[in-house]
Amino acid sequence: MPALAIVVLISGNGANLQAIIDAKRQGLPVDIRAVISNQADAFGIVRAKKVRIPAHVISHSDYPSRDTFEAALKQTIDRYSPQTIVLAGFMRKLGSTFVAHYAGHIINIHPSLLPQYPGLHTHRRVLAAGDQEHGASIHFVTDAVDAGPLICQARLKVHPEDTEDSLKYRVQQLEHFIYPKVLEWLARGRLILQDHQVLLDGQLVSESGVQIAFQNGFHAV
Repeated sequence: MPALAIVVLISGNGANLQAIIDAKRQGLPVDIRAVISNQADAFGIVRAKKVRIPAHVISHSDYPSRDTFEAALKQTIDRYSPQTIVLAGFMRKLGSTFVAHYAGHIINIHPSLLPQYPGLHTHRRVLAAGDQEHGASIHFVTDAVDAGPLICQARLKVHPEDTEDSLKYRVQQLEHFIYPKVLEWLARGRLILQDHQVLLDGQLVSESGVQIAFQNGFHAV
């Protein structure tokens, strides 16, 4: 089976990028053709170079507008002809023209159970609200922030002793499991977006995505 060609966009540490790199070593059928960061000091660039993945910095601050930044981003992405663009901690909102160009081929991971808590500081907000559950979501990208059709969610129980840091760590473990899983679905042709609806194995996925619970291991529910 041919590997799924991907380009990964990052802004920081690149922990989810590393999870994908590690999963590829274990047989995940992806071809990571390039990593692009909008931040020159992103540690994810180091991670990419360490395994000889082409890495580029395209800083939004070097361009006079979002349109010119995204034109440069698009030009670099298209050099690698990816089937899927993977947002892995990419902290820039993408405009409607950019998203339309790659419609159905951009996915993003977000540290909350969307539609709850789009945007930043999700762990802090979960604790402040006293929620009993938290988790991570993967969705197809639209031009609305964290609002595209949901593919998958992984959830865990919030413990009474949890802090913002402990929740962040635990949710990251979920992210590192589900992002390679979704990429495997794409690589095997099991997952598609059709008429703004998510299909897995030809079956319509619920609006909340495939649900995965974490309790001493992972299982679909």
